[in-house]
Amino acid sequence: MVYVIAYLKAHAGKGDDVVALAAPLIEATRKEPGCISYDLYRKPAEPDTLVFIENWTDRAAVDAHFAEPHLEAFQAAMADVLADARIEVVHSEKIEVI
Repeated sequence: MVYVIAYLKAHAGKGDDVVALAAPLIEATRKEPGCISYDLYRKPAEPDTLVFIENWTDRAAVDAHFAEPHLEAFQAAMADVLADARIEVVHSEKIEVI
């Protein structure tokens, strides 16, 4: 199994925009082969700080996800909304930061 943890920091007041833009992404991603779980969380005290927690069968499924049109559309839509992002791919033997 492989986990992906994506930390997103929206510009001030834009957390709701991230949640709205993520809804179609989440729905489509959960149907992808290899997706075990795909959830978006928000810090209650910091509504512009969000975290995707993803669980995949293997790295190949993650790589296929990264090439999906719905992810590319989400990334394009986030260009003006996000202040910062960090993605970690967690394997049993290592953590990749991309």
